[in-house]
Amino acid sequence: MKAKVFFKSCILSSLLLMGGTNLFANSENNLIYNSEEVNGVMVGETVYKMDGGTLSNYMQYNYKYDDQQRKVESEALKWNATRGEWTKDMCIRYAYEGNMVTTTYYKWNNRKGTYVLVPEMTVTMEASK
Repeated sequence: MKAKVFFKSCILSSLLLMGGTNLFANSENNLIYNSEEVNGVMVGETVYKMDGGTLSNYMQYNYKYDDQQRKVESEALKWNATRGEWTKDMCIRYAYEGNMVTTTYYKWNNRKGTYVLVPEMTVTMEASK
């Protein structure tokens, strides 16, 4: 069970860390990524979906860092085409202690208007150097 949670966390973190170039297209799933950097640090990324010859909003990611430039929060928003606005979807928070990092996963709850902890997705592991 712990291995399954660890792999889910790794996959989710990998998706949130995608980037590298400011704009590139993935021909397999027709997604186009536009990253936003401030002083060489990625602070956001918008993902567009190509449908025929039209681009439409798909996902948006916002990142926060601590004073040591370690990521402390990754927030994902989905595009709501009906409302024409970004809606909160999930948030991952990272807490560092010594050489360990705890990754805590939260899912947005519309009724409560806040992020709600998903405890089975919380993972603590050794931080990479």
